[in-house]
Amino acid sequence: MKKTLLKVVGVACAAALGMFALAGCTSGESSSASSSSAASEDASGDISTLIVGFDNSYPPYGYIGDDGEYTGFDLDLAAKVAEMNGWELKLMPIDWDAKDALLGQGDVNCIWNGFTMEGREDGYTFSEPYMLNEQVIVTRADSGIAGEADLAGKVVITQIDSAALDVLEGDKKDLADSFGRLDTVSDYNNAFLQLESGTVDAVACDLSIAAYQMAAKPGVYTQLPDALSSEHYAVGFKKGDDALAAKVTDALKALYEDGTVSEICAKYADQGLDESNWILK
Repeated sequence: MKKTLLKVVGVACAAALGMFALAGCTSGESSSASSSSAASEDASGDISTLIVGFDNSYPPYGYIGDDGEYTGFDLDLAAKVAEMNGWELKLMPIDWDAKDALLGQGDVNCIWNGFTMEGREDGYTFSEPYMLNEQVIVTRADSGIAGEADLAGKVVITQIDSAALDVLEGDKKDLADSFGRLDTVSDYNNAFLQLESGTVDAVACDLSIAAYQMAAKPGVYTQLPDALSSEHYAVGFKKGDDALAAKVTDALKALYEDGTVSEICAKYADQGLDESNWILK
């Protein structure tokens, strides 16, 4: 098309090219301004809806209640934080293994579900940590397993992409190498069903999960005395969402100050949740 125009009339072509160049510059400036505006909105932490990605099989932090509704300690906290900031709340159960992709694509704007921050600092922007946690090992009470040495040759299971798996593949690799097998599963409810049935010998999991399962079935399970690691829970955001993370942190501090955190902790106390583990004050 441009070659034909040049052959027909050079002057018209020059004028046209000048117009195209001007239009191109204008378009670029508009696009740049638009991008800058969008970045500015993101940087300010201004959102209308808090979309929380969570594992719906992770009691007491996030799970499906007896009424069929999503419930849990973290989801209750998220609802209060959204209310305080004037945001709508959308709860999105996710495949835990897909959380990074969903966060990166903007399908969710945070991961809030007993999310361990240690070892993940390079991949996310986090709120300030709000809950102390440990990675522990749980066995059947009648298993005869009393310590880590007794796990030699045993089958241990944990959740895919979990903090427990990270520890067993990292600092505690020597211990994991002593197992007969280290299996992974998509959710901890399934892991504990396998433990109860005798398909596996132990579950490596968060302290909160262990406390929940032992409270639900007294006398069935026991926790080994030595923790694999100590760590903290925080809310995870896409890298760079510092302002949004700060707003959530500020809201959590305010909820602690006005007693809301204590009320929510009490609601889940019979599921093994201990308010003494709350650290954000």
